[in-house]
Amino acid sequence: MSQKEHIREQTARTPAVVMNSAEKRDIRIKRVSSRKRSRDSSQMTPERKRGSEKCPKICRLSSIMAEQQQQQQQPAAELFCSDSEDLFGDYDSLLQDSSLLDRLDDAEQSERQRDVQRDVQRDFTNLRTMTDEDVLTDSILDAMGEEDLPPSMQQFKDQVQETRVRLQGGDQTSTPLRNKKTSTPLRTKEESRPPRGGGGGGGGGGPSCRRSVADALKKTMLCNAASPAMASRSAALKEAVLSEEISVAMQALEEVSEEKTPDLGPFFGLPSRVKELMLRLKGIQSLYEWQETCLNLPSVQRRKNLIYSLPTSGGKTLVAEILILRELLCRKKDALFILPYVSLVQEKVRGLASFGVELDFLVEEYAGSKGRFPPVKRKDRRSLYVATIEKAHSLVNSLIENQRIDDLGLVVVDELHMLGDGSRGAIIEMTLAKVLYTAKSTQIIGMSATLGNIKDLQTFLRAENYSNDFRPVQLKEYVKLQDTIYEVDPKEEDCFKFSRLLNFKYSSSMQKLDPDHIIAMVTEVIPKHSCLVFCPTKKNCENVGGLICRYLRKDFLLLHEQQKLLLLSQLKECGRGSVCPVLSRTVPYGVAYHHSGLTGEERRLLEEAYTCGTLCLLTCTSTLAAGVNLPARRVILRSPYLAADFLKRSQYKQMVGRAGRAGIDSQGESILILQEKDRLTAQTLVSAPMEKCFSNLLLDEGKGLRSLILSLIGLNITWCVQQLQDFLRCTLLSVQEEHLCVQTSLKEALQLSLNFLQENQLIIREGETLSVTRLGKATYKVCIICVCISSGSVDLLYSSVLYKDLSKGLEGLMLNSFLHLLYLVTPYTMIHQVKPDWMLYYTQHQCVIHQFTLLSAAEQKMSAAVGVPESFVARRAAGQTVRKSANTEVVSRMYLALVLFSLLKDLNLWIVSDRFQMSRGFIQTLLSSSSAFCACVLHFTEELEEFWPFRALLTELTRRLSYCVTSELIPLMEVAGVMEARAKQLYNAGYKTLTHLANADPAVLSNTLENLSRKQANQIVASAKMLLREKAAALQEEVDDLLTLPKDLPSAPLIAL
Repeated sequence: MSQKEHIREQTARTPAVVMNSAEKRDIRIKRVSSRKRSRDSSQMTPERKRGSEKCPKICRLSSIMAEQQQQQQQPAAELFCSDSEDLFGDYDSLLQDSSLLDRLDDAEQSERQRDVQRDVQRDFTNLRTMTDEDVLTDSILDAMGEEDLPPSMQQFKDQVQETRVRLQGGDQTSTPLRNKKTSTPLRTKEESRPPRGGGGGGGGGGPSCRRSVADALKKTMLCNAASPAMASRSAALKEAVLSEEISVAMQALEEVSEEKTPDLGPFFGLPSRVKELMLRLKGIQSLYEWQETCLNLPSVQRRKNLIYSLPTSGGKTLVAEILILRELLCRKKDALFILPYVSLVQEKVRGLASFGVELDFLVEEYAGSKGRFPPVKRKDRRSLYVATIEKAHSLVNSLIENQRIDDLGLVVVDELHMLGDGSRGAIIEMTLAKVLYTAKSTQIIGMSATLGNIKDLQTFLRAENYSNDFRPVQLKEYVKLQDTIYEVDPKEEDCFKFSRLLNFKYSSSMQKLDPDHIIAMVTEVIPKHSCLVFCPTKKNCENVGGLICRYLRKDFLLLHEQQKLLLLSQLKECGRGSVCPVLSRTVPYGVAYHHSGLTGEERRLLEEAYTCGTLCLLTCTSTLAAGVNLPARRVILRSPYLAADFLKRSQYKQMVGRAGRAGIDSQGESILILQEKDRLTAQTLVSAPMEKCFSNLLLDEGKGLRSLILSLIGLNITWCVQQLQDFLRCTLLSVQEEHLCVQTSLKEALQLSLNFLQENQLIIREGETLSVTRLGKATYKVCIICVCISSGSVDLLYSSVLYKDLSKGLEGLMLNSFLHLLYLVTPYTMIHQVKPDWMLYYTQHQCVIHQFTLLSAAEQKMSAAVGVPESFVARRAAGQTVRKSANTEVVSRMYLALVLFSLLKDLNLWIVSDRFQMSRGFIQTLLSSSSAFCACVLHFTEELEEFWPFRALLTELTRRLSYCVTSELIPLMEVAGVMEARAKQLYNAGYKTLTHLANADPAVLSNTLENLSRKQANQIVASAKMLLREKAAALQEEVDDLLTLPKDLPSAPLIAL
């Protein structure tokens, strides 16, 4: 292959290929001349940026450069490219191959020596034949040799040879570099300046010094590139070749200057083993076309921030997981995966634990009471933190506080459009703004539904956007009015186009019970296909499920009979012998309901049964659409309302997006049931553009902004007003200031927040300097107390209330019972979610006064001390008026504390649920929220010395609330996917410790334990191995720290001689 063909082949390659080639050959871009023009930082190589190395000179140009600076500059001989604008030095040395320039340099030096010898013998009055032109002699060209040269350099040599022939024939009017008749030199500003140094400017009196051959070569290349359009065809071809060469060089320079992810293999930069694991663990053989396109985007390759938007079920999560694996394995950096719900975090931890075991990284869960702040710093292993929105904020805060934020290489946010979702959106905004402001090289990837103002999010995150309307299965949307089905078609005048009539014979009794024809629509697809029915309330879910089973054929009972019996036994096992009566009636028909009233383990069992086909229909609330991915052939929306509120466009799209199962169904269908009164509103719903996403930092009179400012000052991110203003420019609120700050400017909102914090003794202002008080420091560390335990808003006023409660508790802390501590850690934000029904409990002989009679005298005294005396409870239970009313918030908080107290005593959620007439799901939420709040209160007391007695007490209470089981089962329940019933099975089967479980054989485990599938056994063992490695690594790090020699160890004093 000729040198020219080789250059063209190199040019055709992509920048990535150029870089790969460069890496394999250990290429370094180095300067040839010290007179290069300065380049901005984005064009400099990492070595130049760091200043750690000086670029060694490759070509011996120093002597020639000295001569050039002394050379007399003649008007006719001005250069096209000034010394400070030398464009080709980097290109000449791109491949660290300076052989050509070396040969030119050597040949020129030899020729100069011969010229000096000849000139000594000449009469100095004789002038050279070409006094005002630079001539390149034959001897120099002969010294260059005959081997193949790059095209531009070969042009130069050919031109010289051609000129030599012309000169021999008597034509002495032109030079190889300039033809005065056909070419006009392009001059830079520096060329127009007078020549430096002493040598006169112009004329032709004395002999001019010979110009460097290397510079002449570069001049030729530039001249060819800048030739006018009227130049010959050969000149145009030469220009094209030069442009290609320069393009390859510049691309290589750009790629070297940018931080790239190391390439470890053929699977998007990952080893082939990752692809094998995708097939073995997830069953994924190949990626969708859009996924490959997205992973190969230049912004992804260069680690730029990215937002990608697709419809529900388009496969967004797989792209995020591949990017996470690249960060962990290739760049050796930690990654943070932010998910909206605890159930999604737990599911993701179970799913990725096997990858962590196989590929040697850690998967750490940050949800509920789980998670360590700051996380353990590991030397040899990288960690993937899978966190809820609130826990992710706490994690980022702890990394910033410990100056470890740069350990975080990647942040992935699922459901990024939740930035517009109230207080939780405010927390996402705080988290990302802090990462953007403090982290130097952390990449942010956002997965979002289609939004109407995606450009605002791009500006906020400094990100590029990739959008696609891909769906693996085609979706057809319908609405039902009376007994007619209409297809949704925005092109139609009223958006609805007639499709068909329902063909199902209803008796008069059925018509009364099912006026919306739900039975007709579900029986068209089940049991052959699956179906989801979204209902507006939890109670409606249970009623619709029971109604459908009432009119299903008996042959439904025969389908998957054994699997249904197994499911019921599993439900009974996790309920300690109890099963929900509704589920016991519907599960035999393959039907179940799904909402937050079920416990987490019950929901997980039903989800798995639906996924494997044991259940063919779920009646559910909208939370299912936002949670785990459970697609169906047909999705039915029972009503366009959620409780009393009409559906939003985003909510509607999220629910109908569940229609269509990739690889199973050829299409998906959604049917929205409408009443005539809702027809016009529904037309707007199905055809309206997507909602816009707006910042929520100013929600509820700026509570989010106050919390953000306090944490910024407490974390020492900012310590004056000007820095706070600079930070706020990095927020979504700043991007949308014109729209959101109509009545009050952002600067004024900042000042109001500072005044609030100062009035509540959370910060101190000393001139321009801002700092936090002791209370402020304790508060900012738990400033998301309220959000950690529910979806309530961030309110810093809770910190002062908590301080007063703890101070009052110290005066008469009851230590012979958990009741007093439970009252102190009952979440404030759950107080308003319960209202004691005194008459209900009185008529059922389960009144609250009975609960009080079960309390000891010390416990009753403690209740009276907090503001709930026994006399008050008795009067309320009897329906009598109370002369001195108690604080309703204190009463409700004490009521919830009694629920928690019963749980710790009875350890049976079903019994407590019946006793207090609360759903099992609510009680479980109360338990997990109290556990998280207890951990927050513990951090609060650690910052305030006066609360030292609480530290040991709250540490043990947090542990008890987290699992609410006997102590021997706690190590097993730390494993993802192991709940109380499963932990008892494992313990009774001999798997009593985490080590036992981590070393178990999944096949043996599956055969030993009843109702445990092989897939579940694999996940449990993988999670146990991951947890065991995490604990061992933490202990090893502690050992290493203990044995490390201190850097500030005092040395022995020097003794003067």
